[in-house]
Amino acid sequence: MDDLGVVNLSGQWPPENISLTPGKRVLFLTKDLELIRKQLYEGVNLKMSDLSVEDLLDDINTDVMTPAWVCFDHEPSVIAENAYAGLLHEGRRVFEPRALKDGGFEVIVSGHRKGTGSSRETAPQCERWSGIRIVIAESFAPIHERNNLNLGQLMGNHSMLERLQDGERIPLTEFTEGYDPISKLILESGGILPFAKRLKSGEVILPTNDCVPRPMNMIEKMISSKLLGRGNELGFVKPGDAVLAQVDGGYSHEFTTAQVHTFLSDEYGDDYVLPKPSKFAVFEDHLLYATGVARFSRFETKIQTLRDMQAEFQKHTGVRDYSAVGGISPGICHQVAREEFIDVGDFIQATDSHTCMGGASNALSYGVGSTEYANLVYNQFSFVSVPESIRFKLVGELHPGCTAKDIILHILWKFAANSETLDRSMEFGGPGLASLSMDERATLCNMATECSAKTGICEADDRTVEWLLDRRRDLTESQIRSRFVLPDEGARYDGGTHEINLLEIRPMVAHPGNPDEGVPSDPTNGAYIDELGDIRIDIAYAGSCTAGKDDDFSFYAMVCEAALKAGLKVAEDVDCYIQFGSKSVKELSERKGWTKIFEEAGVRLIDPGCGACIGAGPGVSEDSDQVTVSAINRNFQGRSGPGKLYLASPLTVMTSAFTGRITAWEPDIFSQ
Repeated sequence: MDDLGVVNLSGQWPPENISLTPGKRVLFLTKDLELIRKQLYEGVNLKMSDLSVEDLLDDINTDVMTPAWVCFDHEPSVIAENAYAGLLHEGRRVFEPRALKDGGFEVIVSGHRKGTGSSRETAPQCERWSGIRIVIAESFAPIHERNNLNLGQLMGNHSMLERLQDGERIPLTEFTEGYDPISKLILESGGILPFAKRLKSGEVILPTNDCVPRPMNMIEKMISSKLLGRGNELGFVKPGDAVLAQVDGGYSHEFTTAQVHTFLSDEYGDDYVLPKPSKFAVFEDHLLYATGVARFSRFETKIQTLRDMQAEFQKHTGVRDYSAVGGISPGICHQVAREEFIDVGDFIQATDSHTCMGGASNALSYGVGSTEYANLVYNQFSFVSVPESIRFKLVGELHPGCTAKDIILHILWKFAANSETLDRSMEFGGPGLASLSMDERATLCNMATECSAKTGICEADDRTVEWLLDRRRDLTESQIRSRFVLPDEGARYDGGTHEINLLEIRPMVAHPGNPDEGVPSDPTNGAYIDELGDIRIDIAYAGSCTAGKDDDFSFYAMVCEAALKAGLKVAEDVDCYIQFGSKSVKELSERKGWTKIFEEAGVRLIDPGCGACIGAGPGVSEDSDQVTVSAINRNFQGRSGPGKLYLASPLTVMTSAFTGRITAWEPDIFSQ
């Protein structure tokens, strides 16, 4: 390879030595948002040597980089025209249309935990197709980092940037030295699809995995059981090992399938064929209600294009079809997947960050970007870098006013905010886990992605067996138990083992932060409700994959029933919504009589699917003065409308709907 600058590639990326290109620029995403504007529009150029990491924005999430409406375009070059459209200051976009694309930038710089939130690959795409080829940050959220790797984007730290700005040429090996051998090969190949072609042609040889026998934790045992080429021979892995693993299944939805279809057609031709389509599925769940939201109605044509392209992909490939029927979805993909086809010990990957919800069933599941999914659905295996693990040993039982949502908000506040869960597998076990239902365990695993973790996995037990037997007529108890994956005695946890006494968990929220002052809206902004003060609300939203399950609806029904008994209905100045997570949940609600209770209480019911969680359905705020308390999983600025959004448990959300202010549930709350 030649010694080339970032842009002068001569068709080869990346070069052996990396240097900045004369005339190209470096964009610093500073906490001073006006300073970003000056770089974009006034030609101000900064140097890393004049700044500190503390001056840079942390936790830049993928909703900021490409809000939901930007993702209605599936072509990366068009997506790039609205890069960072979600970064707002005083109600205005910091990045106007084409600001990044036309700014002549080749490097973009931020602080800690770049790319938190959704797995949407559109986020790194908006940078790459704007001319960015080097991304600098103190740390990266795991899925976002993987998406950058799969696109061939170089990632570095702030000291490397100082050297580049001083005119130094840095060897490519410095950018790749922290990665496992396979990730290095992917990056050196310019991305995962070029790498897969080189692998198939024999141009690259995979390193052998020679891990010696050792005690393993749950994710290590799951990966080791899926190693390619070992047959029935037991394998062993350790953190940092790079391996190829057989995937048991996966799924995409209408927000992502169009890109998967396009990438496969571009790479393998319009007549490409999937080897085992029955292992994979498509869901129509994310955009069912999008055109009912005023700010999205103008995108109706683009949304229909995404639906049409998913239908075309399903017809072309023969994957399982979970399309809406009569405008009603079978449900949110993560919820339906765990109800219908994620089993103990499975390895599942899908194009959504909350895929990790499947870990409640003692399975390995996590989200990937569209490029990586295109590769695995075609080549039937995944490239895995074995992550470190952190174990949470649960003891005791929860206070009646708390749910699993309060547990995970506690973990977000006390552990994830300090990056202790970053890129690690979160393992849940201990005697306290037995007190949590399968749905509550799903809440813990679902929000592992908010912790910027690789995934979440719960130990299997009697409750796992009972829950699956109710939903798997083709399985026996012995078959389910034979697949249990439990940690070995002496297994290593690089993040440590942390005991959480459930009796000490208190009702919590994650507050909205202060984005205008550089404090991002983020699920790690924990606060106890009894210390919060009087927070009046305009909207109470109950639903999403996190809080649209059977048990969540039992919580909603319990609160509504108590309120009705006390002569209360939803507060006059509050809009309260409950959205079913799946068709199965809706049917249960009707059988139990809960639906009638909700309607009598003044709740607005929404059919199964995604909605306000991604700003694409009823329950979004309409202006910045509105306050929402919501049971969804993330409260990034603008994600669910322009207002302030507090995350809370299903119990808190529903109680607050009747009191008109953020209120924790107590059994006698309405008689006080």
